[in-house]
Amino acid sequence: MDVTFRIRRYNPDIPGKNKPYWQEFRLADVDPNDRVLELLHRIKWEQDGTLTLRRSCAHGVCGSDAMRINGVNKLACKVLMRDINGSKVQVEPILGLPVIKDLVVDMEPFFGHYREVMPFFVNDEPVPANGRERLQSPDDRAQYDDTTKCILCAACTTSCPSFWANGKYVGPAAIVQAHRFIFDTRDRAAKERLNVLAEPNGVWRCRTIFNCTPACPRGIEVTRAIGEVKLAIQRGTTTGIVDISTIHIKEPT
Repeated sequence: MDVTFRIRRYNPDIPGKNKPYWQEFRLADVDPNDRVLELLHRIKWEQDGTLTLRRSCAHGVCGSDAMRINGVNKLACKVLMRDINGSKVQVEPILGLPVIKDLVVDMEPFFGHYREVMPFFVNDEPVPANGRERLQSPDDRAQYDDTTKCILCAACTTSCPSFWANGKYVGPAAIVQAHRFIFDTRDRAAKERLNVLAEPNGVWRCRTIFNCTPACPRGIEVTRAIGEVKLAIQRGTTTGIVDISTIHIKEPT
């Protein structure tokens, strides 16, 4: 099949091209099982070497090739042509972050919010008697298992209208990362993270629009995780104690 790509281009260093514009490319002999990333490679290698995009593993693990494909945030390495309705593909950078060139955005604001929520394990207590590890039950692990899957691709955060409107909002990905440690029974910094997320640009900026959940290439129930963090803040505020074991919200179907 023949396919037409409509790509949003931007190059701040070339006069006349320092404003965003659309450019079309035609590809022949495209297989239905070809991935969008492979076809972008063909365009770059065969038609226009200046086309700029990020990618690393090309297997849906690193998350570096997140972009808007036909208006929806996806990883280009995971989208097959057979999954696209028709023979036209529109590709543009993810929204809400400054565009550096073509499909490459500045991820520093995103990672700045990530660092705000203390995305690391905190426990200064003495080493357990077994001298090796802090044991945890399968049920305790299950509380946060879903949010360990995040690959920091920014697809959820840059699909969020609240983030588009206010870049100071920490965004869904940062909350997902906080959830992973808040609900870990071995961690001892839940209160500090909840205090960060209770700020005006924290979790309460979420309007429960549900754009984030379908945008996640790892299938994380992002909106559910955000709801559980909101409940943890509410219960911590009203009782002075955050009993995370009693908090669970089912993602709407």
